[in-house]
Amino acid sequence: MKKKALITGITGQDGSYLAEFLLKKNYIVHGIKRKSSSFNTSRIDHIFENPKYKSKFFLHYGDLTDSDSIFRIINKVRPNEIYNLGAQSHVGVSFETPLYTAEVSGLGSLRILEIIRFLKLKTKFYQATTSELFGEKGKKSKFNEKSEFNPKSPYGVSKLFSHFITKVYRESYGIYAASGILFNHESPRRGETFVTRKITMFLAKYILTGKGILRLGNIYAKRDWGHAKDYVEMQWRILQQKKPDDYVVSTDNAFSVKDFINLACKILNIKLVWTGKGLNERGYQITKNNKRKLFIKIDKKYFRPLDINYLRGDYSKAKKILKYKPKYKFKDLVSEMLTSDINSQKEQIYK
Repeated sequence: MKKKALITGITGQDGSYLAEFLLKKNYIVHGIKRKSSSFNTSRIDHIFENPKYKSKFFLHYGDLTDSDSIFRIINKVRPNEIYNLGAQSHVGVSFETPLYTAEVSGLGSLRILEIIRFLKLKTKFYQATTSELFGEKGKKSKFNEKSEFNPKSPYGVSKLFSHFITKVYRESYGIYAASGILFNHESPRRGETFVTRKITMFLAKYILTGKGILRLGNIYAKRDWGHAKDYVEMQWRILQQKKPDDYVVSTDNAFSVKDFINLACKILNIKLVWTGKGLNERGYQITKNNKRKLFIKIDKKYFRPLDINYLRGDYSKAKKILKYKPKYKFKDLVSEMLTSDINSQKEQIYK
């Protein structure tokens, strides 16, 4: 009998890749999407419209803030596995919408776990958490499953609640509930407001038109950036273990936002020089006639009220138990994102 999986956040980056992965594993995949006045399914339209998945892929309207809708869906589907990927996942936005962030990213997890407990289901539950659980630890230090938690944003705090409530329900009620502490993971499907995608989208348009200025905040923040495809496979592997547990998924490398920009410009053969410091730092392109052309500025409105400057993961446990090894290197990730955005820009400009 085919396994049934239910994915919250199926219209997002991870949800869409996970849906593809599970369908290839011969799962029947159900996804929850929020009702919206605008179309929000572009990442999964190719799945939904594929005739071969007509009896294997289903979408349901629901919201992690609405217990009734989540109860109705889980009770109807009775999935073997639930992947809770739905969240308000933008760290910067969480400072502007802390209550909503807590409702979705924190209490949403509790709602699902309580439904599993109430219905006495044997469903395996996966909770996506984040490296934002950790605070500062010092440069070159790495975080693992035993590291101290010290979140610096409403998003990080809400995910800390979801992490611990998953553990509480596992230990209190014997529910198969596990968390993946995922460090930053990107792809061509990354949301357009996230910094990596903001950079690649801008540079794709800039390389084709020569116009525009990229405005950024803290370009010295270092993150452990992996590829979403690697990470969703680990989400599945976490639920295939005999006993539920929590795992850090990362790449064991850290690069700054500035490193990302420098590499992207190198890939595109844009000669880039930096001048100034702090809010006065600027990025200039050296043109063919050896002149400077301003195209990157630092803008204080993009700084967070409180930020973490260095995050790097230690995935030793995942390597040992899940047999995890990142397939994508940092350069491959940046190159893939640029290629995808350039192709998209060409379609918009030349259609």
